Amino acid sequence: MGVFERFLTVWVGLCIITGVLLGNLFPDLFRWFAQWEMAGVNIPVALFIWVMIYPMMIQVDFSSIKDIGKKPKGLLLTLVINWLIKPFTMAALGWLFFRVLFAPWVNPDTATEYIAGMILLGVAPCTAMVFVWSHLTKGDANYTLVQVSVNDVIMVFAFAPIAAFLLGISDVSVPWDTLLFSVLLYVIIPLAAGITTRSILDKKQNHSQLNQFIQALKPISIAGLLATVVLLFGFQAETIIEKPLAIVLIAIPLLIQTYGIFAIAYGAAKALKLPHNIAAPACMIGTSNFFELAVAVAISLFGLQSGAALTTVVGVLVEVPVMLSLVGFANRTRHWFEKNTATSVL
Repeated sequence: MGVFERFLTVWVGLCIITGVLLGNLFPDLFRWFAQWEMAGVNIPVALFIWVMIYPMMIQVDFSSIKDIGKKPKGLLLTLVINWLIKPFTMAALGWLFFRVLFAPWVNPDTATEYIAGMILLGVAPCTAMVFVWSHLTKGDANYTLVQVSVNDVIMVFAFAPIAAFLLGISDVSVPWDTLLFSVLLYVIIPLAAGITTRSILDKKQNHSQLNQFIQALKPISIAGLLATVVLLFGFQAETIIEKPLAIVLIAIPLLIQTYGIFAIAYGAAKALKLPHNIAAPACMIGTSNFFELAVAVAISLFGLQSGAALTTVVGVLVEVPVMLSLVGFANRTRHWFEKNTATSVL
């Protein structure tokens, strides 16, 4: 594991602080960046997210999908959590907190945007960072690849309809053209680019050329992640300083959602008698979010300064330390699954 993975929280934390400082010191600079838009998409954000996502998409091996029938339980757990539970619990928590519990402190229009941001986080299952979480829990890398590949296929077709449905019942007007364009830009095109690159480079049985290319791109991907964090927190810097209470209010339901979903998934994994190297990554995939996609779509749909964009940015703030705490918990409870590793038939 490289320096980046070992000190992930440190780098992201430093970039958050840097973004907030720069955004308050040079607000005009970030307003200038904010003007770089085309078809409702902020160009700098789109470029950084593309740089971050593309190397991850190259790692997705769709040929591995043919093996899903051999070990269905872990995959089934991930799919049920990602597509049948998590989006709906996120929407329900958003409604509960911002329409009921926090209603005295949040005006209705802002509450609607916060709920929308939560929904976009909930409908976007993790694609990129899940490889890090799987590695940190000593997960089965090949099985994680299968889970990510199947989720990405489903996301191409399910993200927009589920997001539109949940946004609609939350009284948000859904611009379908922008939503579908965002899926095309941040899911389909990067996936297609990754598949094409993989087919060109992965000619040898030992995958040496492909692995060398992925390793060469890793620093670029890391730079894309860190630059995205700086830019996003720079855009929201004035709001973060002026409305710290808003950050706390948004973080509370996100924390409850994350720990709650993990508890459901981890309990189900134990009940299904999954081995730990399948159970831990399956739960991590179901718990974490494809925050890059959620942020990009929130900006495209609602704008850089919207409550929805702020919510997805707070999602970035919450996710990294929370997921690392869950990695630690999963590693400390490995013994819960020891018998499963020896006896389970997946």
